[in-house]
Amino acid sequence: MSSYTAAIIVIGDEILSGRTKDSNSHFIAKNLLEEGIKLEEIIVIKDDKKTIIDRISNYSKKYTYIFTTGGIGPTHDDITSESISEAFNLSYEINEDAFKILDAYYPNGEFNESRQRMAKMPVGSELILNPITAAPGFKIKNVYVFAGIPKIMQSMFHSISSKLKGGIIIKSKTITCDIGEGKIASDLSQIEKQFLNMKIGSYPYFNPQSFGTSIVIRSENIDDIDLALEKLTKIIKQ
Repeated sequence: MSSYTAAIIVIGDEILSGRTKDSNSHFIAKNLLEEGIKLEEIIVIKDDKKTIIDRISNYSKKYTYIFTTGGIGPTHDDITSESISEAFNLSYEINEDAFKILDAYYPNGEFNESRQRMAKMPVGSELILNPITAAPGFKIKNVYVFAGIPKIMQSMFHSISSKLKGGIIIKSKTITCDIGEGKIASDLSQIEKQFLNMKIGSYPYFNPQSFGTSIVIRSENIDDIDLALEKLTKIIKQ
């Protein structure tokens, strides 16, 4: 499996309270898979400086890439940038390039002190451009810091995706059958053991007409997937 790993840190009380739905993790996860990067963890945390610092400090050592969403706006509770600065013991300063971008974006007199906070980030940050509302995200070390608004986050991710280095892309195929998961669980386990670096997941479903199981086979080797699928099809037919 891929030696390039990642974690997503979703930052925001509004996610934890249920007021806002997190769709960003799903988007990032799908795109990482296509880049050959193995997503190993997704966590949602509150807008709390100590919590953000602890998670960034820990995860930046543990994974190849860290992606954060949320907490980089102009309000008092947008503390992601400041917290990440402290996590890496870096100065939290106005980034001149970010300041120029925002100053040019807002009409005269509207680039106030609150909005200027969006230009502050860890010293040495590389900007992640935002073509929608101008306020940039940033990259520092192996941490990519995105906005929380999905459309903005997606545009930011697309701007950096070509720079991500990934491993071998994991391939997959899915088969669906009207058989309960419990009836084939041991067979799935036995098939998985016959192949190197193969993962077989089973996902039961229920609807008014029937119930059954969707089975997803994942591997770096498409030939192995096809062979496992052939073995599984014979078992299902029996």
